Amino acid sequence: MEYPESYELVFQASAVADDTVVVRRTERAGPGGSPVYEDDTGIVRAEISEHGDVRMLASGGHQAPSSPVTARARG
Repeated sequence: MEYPESYELVFQASAVADDTVVVRRTERAGPGGSPVYEDDTGIVRAEISEHGDVRMLASGGHQAPSSPVTARARG
């Protein structure tokens, strides 16, 4: 299976605007066996399946990541 190099994760921030975070594929696999993607800071991490299903992964001990509204493949 060929996975995209990056995704845009879109989170609902408010009624006015959404937040978009670009994540890139890493060499790691998540608990479900799909690739782990992360942003440039390493704070936003997600396992994204071949079907585009997103599982957010905590990058710190007290983090409770929210799920994105949508994930768009970038290439």
